[in-house]
Amino acid sequence: MPFHLLLLGWFLIALPGCAELDQSLKALGLPAGGGALDETRIAAGLKEALQVGTGNAVNLTGRMDGYFRNQAIKILMPEQLQTFEKGLRTFGFGPQVDDFVMSMNRAAERAAPQAKQIFLSAIDEMTFADARQILKGGQTAATDYFKTRTTDKLTAAFRPQVERAMNEVGVTRQYKELVGYFKAIPFAKTDLVNIDQYVVQKSLDGLFLMLAEEERNIRANPSARVTGLLKEVFGG
Repeated sequence: MPFHLLLLGWFLIALPGCAELDQSLKALGLPAGGGALDETRIAAGLKEALQVGTGNAVNLTGRMDGYFRNQAIKILMPEQLQTFEKGLRTFGFGPQVDDFVMSMNRAAERAAPQAKQIFLSAIDEMTFADARQILKGGQTAATDYFKTRTTDKLTAAFRPQVERAMNEVGVTRQYKELVGYFKAIPFAKTDLVNIDQYVVQKSLDGLFLMLAEEERNIRANPSARVTGLLKEVFGG
């Protein structure tokens, strides 16, 4: 594709919908709805899909009970601490364990909205080649691409938000208290877990899971395609 058309394509991607794209193409004497800029429309459609999907995923998780009441992404006690949890419940510390589990989810819920801008910045980096590959891929091809390319950056940026939220809702304090209770149980042994790192990872896992659901919905459900461009790209 000529360089001037490439620049034009990226300018058009910033427009919100199909009507605006067609008007811009006509004003420049280019065919609307197809021709040499099909790649531009595909890339724009995928970017809109990810913008819609990430916005919905953040809205669903970044609210009260967004994690805690969603069994698909609820953050539970780490698997390596199952004996730890069972021992505490056996000796009457079930309410404290429940409070701790809730506090981990509350931290994730409070941190989740901070991911929105990180997602949007990553979406802007998508190329035409990426768009073609994603459009031909499976039901979560865009999410898989997004996860592969941005997990490290998201983790680094998301960690301080989760840690701050965890301090505010008392996750670390509660964890230390539970460890103290457990160590007081005769013959009890457990390895400590980096609870900050655990909640960060589970928070991001939940966000990606919800994003994948949103992508599947946009691909399969016409009513989820809330703009003309999404209808055009994913309906074809």
